Amino acid sequence: MNPKTPFKIFLKVFMSLFFGGIFYADWLVAFLLFLKADSSFLEIIGWLLAPVVTALGFTVGIKLFDFLAKEKKEKFFHIYKWPLVGCVVGAGIVYWFGPMLIVFSMLVFGAISIFIREVLLVRKAN
Repeated sequence: MNPKTPFKIFLKVFMSLFFGGIFYADWLVAFLLFLKADSSFLEIIGWLLAPVVTALGFTVGIKLFDFLAKEKKEKFFHIYKWPLVGCVVGAGIVYWFGPMLIVFSMLVFGAISIFIREVLLVRKAN
C-alpha cells in the first residue's frame, strides 16, 4: 500500500462528507418551504428525499475529488449506492427519536459507508 493512501482516503471521505452536508442543507431549505404548503403528501415526499439528496452530495464529493486528483473515473451509480445505503440506515435509526436529528446519523453513516468503500477498493487494488 502506498504511504499516501490513508491520507488520500481521509481527503476523499472528508470531501464527500462536506458535499453531503451541503446537499443536506439545500434539502433542508427546500423541505422547510414545502412545510409552508401544509401538504402531508409533500411532507412525506420531503422526508423520503432526505437520504436520497444527502447521498447525492456524498457522491458528488467523490466524483469531484476523482476529477481534481485525476483518478480513475467510476460510474456514478457504482459510487451512489454506498452512501445511499449509509444515509438510509442512518435516517431510519434516528428518525424515531426526532426526525430533525437525521442529519447527524446520515452524515455519520454516509461517511462510514464511503470509508468502507474506499478501504475495500484499496484492498482490491493490492
